Amino acid sequence: MINKKLAAWVEEMRALCTPDRVHWCDGSKAEYDRLADETVAVGAANRLDPERWPHCLLFRSDPSDVARVEERTFICSKTREDAGPSNNWMDPDEMKTLMRKSYRGCMKGRTLYVIPYSMGPIGSPIANIGVEITDSPYVVVNMHVMTRVGTKVLEALGEDGEFVRAMHSVGAPLAPGQKDSSWPCNPDIQQKFITHFPDTREIWSYGSGYGGNALLGKKCHALRIASVQARDEGWLAEHMLIIKLTNPAGKSIYVAAAFPSQCGKTNFAMMEPTLPGWKVETIGDDICWMKPGPDGRWRAINPEAGFFGVAPGTSMKSNPNAVRTVQRNTIFTNCVLTPDQGVWWEDMTDAPPSKGVDWQGNEWTPASGKKGAHPNARFTAPASQCPVIAPEWEDPAGVPISAILFGGRRASVVPLVTEAFNWQHGIFLGSIMGSEMTAAAFGTVGTLRRDPMAMLPFCGYHMGDYLAHWLRAGQMTSPDKLPRFYYVNWFRKSADGKWLWPGFGENSRVLKWIFERLEGRSEATRTPIGQVPAAGTLDLSGLDLDPENQTELLSVDRAAWLAEIADIRRYYAKFGGHLPRELAEELDAMERRLKEKSP
Repeated sequence: MINKKLAAWVEEMRALCTPDRVHWCDGSKAEYDRLADETVAVGAANRLDPERWPHCLLFRSDPSDVARVEERTFICSKTREDAGPSNNWMDPDEMKTLMRKSYRGCMKGRTLYVIPYSMGPIGSPIANIGVEITDSPYVVVNMHVMTRVGTKVLEALGEDGEFVRAMHSVGAPLAPGQKDSSWPCNPDIQQKFITHFPDTREIWSYGSGYGGNALLGKKCHALRIASVQARDEGWLAEHMLIIKLTNPAGKSIYVAAAFPSQCGKTNFAMMEPTLPGWKVETIGDDICWMKPGPDGRWRAINPEAGFFGVAPGTSMKSNPNAVRTVQRNTIFTNCVLTPDQGVWWEDMTDAPPSKGVDWQGNEWTPASGKKGAHPNARFTAPASQCPVIAPEWEDPAGVPISAILFGGRRASVVPLVTEAFNWQHGIFLGSIMGSEMTAAAFGTVGTLRRDPMAMLPFCGYHMGDYLAHWLRAGQMTSPDKLPRFYYVNWFRKSADGKWLWPGFGENSRVLKWIFERLEGRSEATRTPIGQVPAAGTLDLSGLDLDPENQTELLSVDRAAWLAEIADIRRYYAKFGGHLPRELAEELDAMERRLKEKSP
């Protein structure tokens, strides 16, 4: 039996959007293969060489539809105050009235697909069910990879179960006989809407067919809606990777980490440690849902079933395991098509191909002076294919988290690694983290963008209330069961602008120190901002690091941090009365410590 609320909702949307057909997705391989063949047949996708890239597709998007559109993303909570200063807000009734006009007849000439999906292993106590309606075959095949889709989800939902309603249309109805575009969308940015109704657990998206705008299980459900569910139900929905870290003796711990974009998140999740005997395995590369388990420890799942990763910059040098993951059963978007029916993107290889077809479908050569792949070109690949996926990555009970890392891209001020004094101090460190803008991000290059817990674009309610929820989470179990917090920075530079730390697999040295701290086997030096590795405790064996650079990596520049205080106060002021008192007190306490003669 189909869920009664679901059946009624699908009929309501069918009547509004007037598609030619309705298809309920069963999640089968046959369904995926049929849709893949259809996209190739109509010229929407290229099938890559079956010998070198088995079962791989390449799509090219419209130039107007290449990334998340933050300026057209809205949180439609009951009041503007609920949404907070970091979100665009519109009254929910006004937004629905506006969007219903857009949805009216928007699927003419198309198929309405109903995608029942589970975020997390089906039946897990940490998982959550959603249903996405879409008119995009591209969305259906990507959701097949990124989530658990189909009949089994409907069975788990039952006749009366609750689900997140995710409504999507590319916004390009077809007149009788009209030839379809290879990438249907509404090219007018003002006609793109990615809207969230947290109070009713709904997502309405219109006009875009790309990434997080259209794959509504990802950022929309797994973070913006789930963060509100987590607040209301007493758990955490976070923009974090999860890894399993095993030492040479065979003992393992699980670590979560929150890094903003352009900070090496996927590389870290699939790291190949340089330290002999150490092993990193992947649980997830982007999103982490955590709930207190029966033993009182915070247990986490990766709610996704695939990786939706940025292709440019991914190589055998930066992330060999990602390259190995995407060799088969992968959907590529906005990459170069090579003459031998393969794919390429910038920095994938030492030497580029002599020619190809670029992401806009034009003939391309390296001498053209233009990038062949879009900077936000993507791969969608099953997580199960990752050569370092942890055996327990789909454990419905989740994995117990021992440490949580926060980190951004900072050329100065922030040391390589800092341990928080306690849970409250850790929330404070997470609340002040940020990154200096890169060319690929919004804002002026080099400008510091504060990004609490890497959730600034993804929190579905007031960021001040979100931080207060984190503080409450520390009271949901005994202190000895809580994860420990660490603030890391792989991107510190010397005065002459050179990297002080090699990063990538060498980051395992920081993980080793954290592991030993958790076991009580390594020492730390107390500083005004937290605890850093004591002299000689960070394993630098085999690294050719200048002694001065070693010192600078872990140094705490009191003057620089005091200058940082004023900027943090300005940022905190945005939260008004929603800023938790405890965090204001932590800031005052850090300022006092920085002004003292000794830490």
